[in-house]
Amino acid sequence: MSQGAALAKLGEADLRALASAIRSHRLGPPFGISAVQRITGQSMAVAVSDALKALSLEGCTPGGLASCLEVIADSASAWSSVEDKVQLVMTGPEGRAYHRDTAVVVQDLFRRAERSILVAGYAFYQGREVFEELGRRMDELAALHVRVFLNVSRKPEDTASTAEIVSGFVQKFKAYNWPAGCRVPELYYDCRSLAAAEGPVSMHAKCVVVDGREIFISSANFTEAAQHRNIEVGVLIRSAMLARQATEFFEAMVAERICVPAV
Repeated sequence: MSQGAALAKLGEADLRALASAIRSHRLGPPFGISAVQRITGQSMAVAVSDALKALSLEGCTPGGLASCLEVIADSASAWSSVEDKVQLVMTGPEGRAYHRDTAVVVQDLFRRAERSILVAGYAFYQGREVFEELGRRMDELAALHVRVFLNVSRKPEDTASTAEIVSGFVQKFKAYNWPAGCRVPELYYDCRSLAAAEGPVSMHAKCVVVDGREIFISSANFTEAAQHRNIEVGVLIRSAMLARQATEFFEAMVAERICVPAV
């Protein structure tokens, strides 16, 4: 497979992810197979690694490679198929990348955000590592609007007030799941989860919406294990319409006071 053929077989999202990794110095010569595999998946890793190595040896600088990848991505977007707009994201046992890896996709979305990020999750554990890139991006871009929808629950034996439960949850979230010293996002929870009259209710959605143009929906929670070791499957979708619909869904929950600020 020629250099051009190998790169031309990649979808737009993979091309842009490679360009982003090269520009941020997370990927560079000698373009090892394992590093490339975390972005492109196993099936294309060898061919793409060989193509990048060959272009580099011919004198193409990392910046030049990134620009070439972005040009190919721009071209691909003009005729992209469903497969280019919707990508499987799968995590399995350590050392195996079946396609794009969950942690790589989540961090890349955080890193590329320019205007807004909406995160919804059920479980958060050891989140400082998971959200380190998001915290850094928020500090870089003061105007970046970030909202996180959390699952706050009441244990059967817990008789504390709603305010006490929410306050304790937020304190633990900031202490154990958010990078120290970084600006904290807007936090929301489903108020029905703490209402005595309601049956069991959970914020069980797991998604990331970025800049109203991409949405990642996954089985993975925002925990170190889910991002790196568990068997998880999700889809990354480049669709302004679907990203907008998901955002409007959560915004409607806020407007109707179903999801309320966790303060």
